[in-house]
Amino acid sequence: MPHDVTMPQLGMAQDAGKIVAWLKAAGDPVAKGDALFEVETDKATMEVEAQASGFLTGITAAEGEDVPVGAVIARISDSAEDDSPAPAPTPASVSAPAPDHADDLPKGQPVTMPQLGMAQDSGLLVSWTKDLGDKVAADDILFEVETDKSTMEVPAGMDGYLAATLAEPGEDVPVGATLAIISADKPATTTARRANSTPAPSAAKASPAPAATPPARAKEQPAPKQPPMQSPTGRILASPKVRRLALERGLDLHRLVEAGHPQPFHVRDLDVLANLPARIPATATVTAAPIRLTAEIATDGFTAFAEWAAASHGLTDRDAVLAGLAGASLSQPSIIAIERHGHSRGFAIPPDRALSAIARSDDSPDLILRDLRDTALRSVAAGAGDAPVITVMSGHVGLILTLECSTDQMPAPAAIALLSAFAGRMEQPLRHLL
Repeated sequence: MPHDVTMPQLGMAQDAGKIVAWLKAAGDPVAKGDALFEVETDKATMEVEAQASGFLTGITAAEGEDVPVGAVIARISDSAEDDSPAPAPTPASVSAPAPDHADDLPKGQPVTMPQLGMAQDSGLLVSWTKDLGDKVAADDILFEVETDKSTMEVPAGMDGYLAATLAEPGEDVPVGATLAIISADKPATTTARRANSTPAPSAAKASPAPAATPPARAKEQPAPKQPPMQSPTGRILASPKVRRLALERGLDLHRLVEAGHPQPFHVRDLDVLANLPARIPATATVTAAPIRLTAEIATDGFTAFAEWAAASHGLTDRDAVLAGLAGASLSQPSIIAIERHGHSRGFAIPPDRALSAIARSDDSPDLILRDLRDTALRSVAAGAGDAPVITVMSGHVGLILTLECSTDQMPAPAAIALLSAFAGRMEQPLRHLL
């Protein structure tokens, strides 16, 4: 079925748009969401997307031409051969449809839900930025609307007074539906309604009460404001400014939702958010016990062993040799990470523990070996990491080795066996390598 392409209303004050360029040619296939043409308003230049899939036909407006909002400028047809012209580019009816019970509303100019994109058929009203009865100028921000693509502030588009609001924050309102009425003069009464709501009949209409004398006509009071709503779609109702300020202050708007704070959120609500009590982290029912073991050896046998391995067997990577001694102490194929000066290198230890077969690896380590021999540190208590950690430090005569882990990483007997085996290999590498 052919689909008419119209000039969208990209802003409240827009009554026409200039076609900057067609991004598809007549007869080209298009998919829903493809950029179809560029349009320029007095505010910006935007790409307009296709609302349907098919073939572009019946183009009636040329590049550089000013086209009224709502005018049909092309057609998306089922085939490229469809040569039936689109309707002439005359403005479609873009006036706001009269809302139900229009005779109950203040007199004035309607404000409608703008079409902020070709694929948009409704917008979520985030908030009103003016109160009923307020004086507004054409460029004043009147409300905030959220589509599937962004949240935008929409100006009033005309001077006057906000006499009626016909939707509440949190409601989805169809494009072109009347959202508000702006009157030229300050209204004697104002009206606030939900979208598509029907005014409740007054008691006088339902059951007229007899009166001896007609009462004086009371001044109609403004309709009471409904309490702020929560978004029916689960979205957080907040303006771009509020979202930006929350991000800058490191605040999570979801916490206001959890606390039941009414939406839409305003700048003043950020202070409420900042003063909410801190979350109490859930405590684990079972806490793994830390293990910290220290061993001292009188002789640093590794340095001489590494020099021999390089000269006799070409094993010039000392980190790989050190990882080999640590891996042999685990008695199983493993990944050993050597940490030094904030840098880490991983090594895969083969089943036969041959130093010549050790290869680099980026997998998660089974054991971390932190080499601090070239520092003045003699003790460490950093706690367990993602894997057990052995820290190697220089002692007054030999080496100090500290193993830190938790009982959920290895039981205490295994930790004792690991540190004892590694200490022996670092003191006498040749004997323990056999």
